Amino acid sequence: MKRTRQKVAAENEAPQTSQKSKKQKTCSYGSVFGESDLHASMDWGSLPHHVILRIFQFLPLVDRARASSVCRRWNEIFHIPDLWRRFEFELSQPATSYLKSTHPDLIQQIIKRHADHLQYVSFKVDSSTESAEAACDILSQLVNCSIKTLGLISTAKPSFMNVSKAHFASALTVVFVNSKSLSSIKVDDTPLDDPSLKVLVANNSDTLKLLKMSSCPHVSPAGILCVADQCHGLKELALNYYILSDELLLALSSEKHVDLEHLRIDVVSENPGQVEFHTIKKQSWDALVKHSPKVNIVMYFFLYEEEFDAFFREETPVTHLYFGRAVSKAMLGRIGMNCPRLIELVVCANGLQPLDDELIRIAERCKNLTAMGLGECEVTCRGFIEFVKMCGGRLTQLSIMEEVLIPDNDYSLDRLHLEVSKHLGRIWFPDMMPTW
Repeated sequence: MKRTRQKVAAENEAPQTSQKSKKQKTCSYGSVFGESDLHASMDWGSLPHHVILRIFQFLPLVDRARASSVCRRWNEIFHIPDLWRRFEFELSQPATSYLKSTHPDLIQQIIKRHADHLQYVSFKVDSSTESAEAACDILSQLVNCSIKTLGLISTAKPSFMNVSKAHFASALTVVFVNSKSLSSIKVDDTPLDDPSLKVLVANNSDTLKLLKMSSCPHVSPAGILCVADQCHGLKELALNYYILSDELLLALSSEKHVDLEHLRIDVVSENPGQVEFHTIKKQSWDALVKHSPKVNIVMYFFLYEEEFDAFFREETPVTHLYFGRAVSKAMLGRIGMNCPRLIELVVCANGLQPLDDELIRIAERCKNLTAMGLGECEVTCRGFIEFVKMCGGRLTQLSIMEEVLIPDNDYSLDRLHLEVSKHLGRIWFPDMMPTW
């Protein structure tokens, strides 16, 4: 009887102990998170405001738009101004492009509700004229904007060039007049013209720091000189060589100008023999470097060999040189003699004559050279090793195709790799052409 009572008591205690244990466990979770927090963790709509905003900032636009339909609160966060400071309009024709175009309804919503929030804006268009015209139509509607940076990007051929100059200028004028705080503009390969630049300068002269306008055939030297004369804070400029002039360099060298940091010059010819390039005086280059001693002068050459005659016959303070087409031995010899500030040299092609002497001269005279790239050229292994030996460890970038190097009696390609690595102070191999 006593044993039976003990068994019953034990059975009665067991569920009580279990209930007590469960209660303690629940209290333990509650003490850490709090019951309301535990419930909130199951409810995405109750996430803190700053957390949802942060998530939205990482989402692509399409996913962000879908997320905004989850609930009213998420939709409100979708329209917070901070999410619309930076925006890229993608405009394309479905039949001719792989790009995903920004939906027209969303574009209208942005213009209606967020035009005054846009600050960093770019337009990416495909090769169709319709897409470029659509970009101009959107620009024309940004009357309440305060844009700081503007970029017009053609992903294939320069489709903005097919838009009428009047339409393009009218669209840009809306932004130039209403923003009044533009600091960076990229309008390469567009029908930008001198009157448009005057409007830009009249409204943004105190803020403009960067202007990229290569391949803008309607801009004259007078137009860019107007920018240089009035935009005293200009730090970076990209333009075609045909509008580079002694007057422009002197304007950029005046006391009222800040130090220019980057000057990019595209030297392009599509019709061999039909373009005669002018020469910039050494005194003009010297004035620029004296005023802006740390300026990077970058030149991209896309010329035929017979068109190089006007360049590098005198000392030129270029720092970065890129040759997209074949360049002669004589031209490379001039670079070695007259480009003492050279930092980087890339030669796409030369021919079938070894460039040993030219490279050695460049190593001797260009004491700042730190990067070199050679494509379809020829250099003997001995000449290349001598070049590397003279440059030493300051060559931080050295990209040479294996086909460029000609083995000789002293050096095979295997031994060359060891010798070059020794002089660079790091393991180095020539680049190999992929076989696929």
